[in-house]
Formats: sequence, structure tokens, C-alpha cells
Amino acid sequence: MKSFLNVQDIGDLRQALAEAQEIKANRYKYETLGKNKTLLMVFFNNSLRTRLSTQKAALNLGMNVIVLDVNAGAWKLETERGVIMDGDKSEHLLEAIPVMGSYCDVIGIRSFAGLTNREYDYAETVYNQFVQYSGKPVFAMETATVHPLQAFADLITIEENRKTALPKVVLTWAPHPRSLPQAVPNSFAQWMLAADVDFVITHPEGYELDPAFTAGATIEYDQKKAFEGADFIYAKNWSCPGVTNPADYGKILHDYHQMMHWTVDSEHMSWTNNAHFMHCLPVRRNMIVTDDVIEDPTSLVIPEAANREISATVVLKRILQSL
Repeated sequence: MKSFLNVQDIGDLRQALAEAQEIKANRYKYETLGKNKTLLMVFFNNSLRTRLSTQKAALNLGMNVIVLDVNAGAWKLETERGVIMDGDKSEHLLEAIPVMGSYCDVIGIRSFAGLTNREYDYAETVYNQFVQYSGKPVFAMETATVHPLQAFADLITIEENRKTALPKVVLTWAPHPRSLPQAVPNSFAQWMLAADVDFVITHPEGYELDPAFTAGATIEYDQKKAFEGADFIYAKNWSCPGVTNPADYGKILHDYHQMMHWTVDSEHMSWTNNAHFMHCLPVRRNMIVTDDVIEDPTSLVIPEAANREISATVVLKRILQSL
């Protein structure tokens, strides 16, 4: 595996889930696989779970790890070609990338959407520059449009907690005071559609995700109807994806104070089949979800986060085996 961005890159999901359980039973089974190999983790944006879990995964496999915070100690990087660099950016990514590649064997990239230029973001410009110019395998630690390590961990968590052969999984939009990207819901939709689940997405009109990620999903604008009979509720905010009107890309279409009825509370969960609550974290309590729901024994947010180590270990293992 030379690149890990979309669900197709992982191959057969059942085999990947079997590997996840194998690694979870013995995290250090492949501890010599990464001997004398170096992982470079490049962060253009903040991180807690991704940073810790991916670094731990690399250590499980015996790798050396270098962490680069681009905005804290490195030169400011220009990312676009044709720009006259007379501003505060001293180095171009096209020189920086091959230099980074010369110091490592595998590169992980975390670079969020700018939410101002849909074409630029959805082309995965930054990620693809690393693929093209680093000469090394590259994997996504959340990019402009996807977060596959999170979605893989989500699927592992659902597999560990499913009670039926075809559980109903609902992705629900929830209010937020800031404009957020679509990476997590895009990947969650993509991975759920590839898995053995009944998948439903619910959100207010105008927040339709890109069909490239959601084709085949049931879209239900009535949140209560969507929640009925659900086994898993995955709450997440996202800004307007700009599918029908690119000018709205990245915008919050409604004042969040007027959308608090979308917040997942105990009444919402009463509509379900005693569903588990899920969220990628960090979560704004009493905006996305109420205290009582996230603290309920049916909440899976902590096991879900713990499985980030497992998903990252599987991905890095496969990359190392391809070197």
C-alpha cells in the first residue's frame, strides 16, 4: 500500500477487520517490522488523538518517529505554484516535500480544508503534492476531504458492538458555532457504505455531502424518522459542502441558536433501538450532544478513540509490508 486516503485503499474490509482484531489481541506482534524505518508525521493543523494514536502505532511496529508541526518552528510554507513569494512564506512545499522524503520511509499528512476554495480542497492539493514529490508512501491523518484512520476506527468499534447482522447506523448533523470541514462525515459515509450496515444520513436541507462519498446512502431530512430503530448514532457537524451552490461552500447556513433542536439528547436517543452514541472527538458538549448522552454507558466515544491506535497500526503495518 503506497497511499491511504480512501476506503478502496484498504482492500477487503473483512480482512482488514480481522487484522485489527489480531493486532488488538497483541499490539506488539509485528514489533520488528519497522526496525530501522522512520515515520515522519507532518501536521499543518492541531491534533490530539491522531498524533498520539499514530505515534503509538508506529512504536508498536518498532519504527522511529519524527513529528513536524509546520506552524510551530518550521518555515512558513507556500503551497501554490506561480506565486511570487514576497510575503511571509519563506519556503515552497515543492522543495520542502522532497527534503522531508529524504529523511524518512513513510509520511503521514494532516492538512485541513481551507473552506474558501472548494475546487482546491476537493482536489486534495496538499496531500497529492506529497504523493507526487516525496517518493515515499503517504497516508492521510485527516486531509481536506477525508479522515480514513478515524473511519476505520469507527468501523472497528461498530463491529465490536453490533448486535445484529445488519445494524442501522445513522450519521446525524448537529449544530456548531464554527465552520467545520466535511472530512469526518465524508469518510464515515464512505466506509459505512462499504460495510455490512444499513446506513442513513440526516441533516437540514443545504448540507448535502458530496455524492462521491454518499452515493447509495439513504438521505432523510426528518431527524426523528432517521433515528427510528437505529443501533448506532454518529453525531457530527459539518459546514455547507457547496454541492449545489459552490458559493455556499464552507458556510454555516443557519444561526446555530436556531438549530439546537438537532443536538442529540436523551429524547433523541429514545427514538432509537437503545443505540450506541458515537463521535470522533473533540466534541462540544450540549451543542453536538448533551452531557447525559455522552456519559451514558451506551456511549462509545472512548473505545472509539482507543481504536484509533488499532486502525493506525493496521495501516502502517500494510505500508511497511509493501516497502
